[in-house]
Amino acid sequence: MKLGIMQPYFFPYIGYFQLMNAVDEFVVYDNIEFTKKGWINRNRILVNGQDSFITLPLKKDSDYLDVRDRYLADSWTSERMKMLNRIKESYRKAPQFNSAYPVIEESILFEESNLFKYIFHSLDKVKSYLAIDTPLTISSTLTIDNRLKADKKVIAICKERNADTYVNPIGGIQLYIKDEFKNEGIDLHFLKANDFEYQQFDNKFVPWLSIIDVLMFNSREEVREYLNSFYTLL
Repeated sequence: MKLGIMQPYFFPYIGYFQLMNAVDEFVVYDNIEFTKKGWINRNRILVNGQDSFITLPLKKDSDYLDVRDRYLADSWTSERMKMLNRIKESYRKAPQFNSAYPVIEESILFEESNLFKYIFHSLDKVKSYLAIDTPLTISSTLTIDNRLKADKKVIAICKERNADTYVNPIGGIQLYIKDEFKNEGIDLHFLKANDFEYQQFDNKFVPWLSIIDVLMFNSREEVREYLNSFYTLL
């Protein structure tokens, strides 16, 4: 059984969904420390031919809280309409706007103030739109020692889920050692998305934007093909 594990990201880039689609079960961390300036509560879209951030505002709180203990700011009730209007104005002439926008709109208007629950809902909505049938599991529901860190925690999760293969994004190639996993009976593989381009109006292509951008310019069938456009490093 192949397992993938990731933090919850706000409308992440396509590589996130490639990993989700490539494994038999996908674990989303909720009991992991929130990291500033990462991709948990922000991502990039195309605005006037340039990449531009969209960000979920958070209530001020301790920097050491887990993601599941963080909440959206009270201002989000009004700010979400501004974000939606920005997305609409940026992509209203995109070829797949009519198909993709309702998924984005429903996700952004989801009535939930808890950061993890809010993001998890949007991940599940995009997953359904792309017909990815991999089940999602929330990390805090697993019976492991949550004091474990890094590769020790990953190995514990793999064992709890009876996974014999762990697939990680290519960015983790410097973090994990294959022999440490092999000694625990687990094969370690790394997934790297192939470079690809699609038409973004008449602009120079801007790569690795939010999945929002991919959905606006590509049909579901085309995105399904992109989901398999990767290679794994043994």
